[in-house]
Amino acid sequence: MDDWTTSHDRALAQRHAEGWMFLIEAARDLRTTGAIAPSGTALARALTEPVRARAGRPLNILEAGAGTGAVTRALLPQLSSGSHLDVAEANPRFAARLRHLANTDLLPAGREKQVHIHPRRVEELDTGRRYDVIVSGLPFANFTPHQVETIMDRYMDLLHPGGTLTYFAYLGTRHARTLLNSRTRTRRHRAVEELLAGYQRHYATGCWTVWGNLPPAKVWQLTQPAHTASRPAPATTGVSR
Repeated sequence: MDDWTTSHDRALAQRHAEGWMFLIEAARDLRTTGAIAPSGTALARALTEPVRARAGRPLNILEAGAGTGAVTRALLPQLSSGSHLDVAEANPRFAARLRHLANTDLLPAGREKQVHIHPRRVEELDTGRRYDVIVSGLPFANFTPHQVETIMDRYMDLLHPGGTLTYFAYLGTRHARTLLNSRTRTRRHRAVEELLAGYQRHYATGCWTVWGNLPPAKVWQLTQPAHTASRPAPATTGVSR
């Protein structure tokens, strides 16, 4: 058996184990986990596109809501010399898994100190850094409008001028929730969508549909204006908290 086969089999076994771990955590608390399976390779690639677009430059990168590390795995090989990756993950079991992942051969040799795993919510994160790229894996559809606004404002404050934020939403969730949820939860979900639409109108510089993910997802890219002194506040008229 050659080295490639051994490495490939090990990677498949690792991802299978991570899939089960994600499912177990979803059973514990689907509201904060947000899905029953990790993001697929195509979705992870779309979310990390701003890092590849700046290949070779030293970057400060923040990933929030990393789960078992599907997106982290895509980020680690892209860390150039001088780059720094902060990962905020509130679930302590996921955070432990991410620490293990950061010590694998996915990370270029000698760059272990470039990655820090923070077992806390992004709203509570204070690294003293601002970021060139923020990648969000948080399940906004499961949060209240007030929580989403707090998180989005925090993201925009943490970005360097010209920095980018990527996040995603699964397609078809509104229709599914309308059928399965109470009217109160349906209104909350609609209010979150309206709130995010305000940020999209002000800051969106890209939007892609990832059909290769299960379920398919839409990825949004938002860019912090080069001059942030008069950064406009997204309209939240009619959004309940």
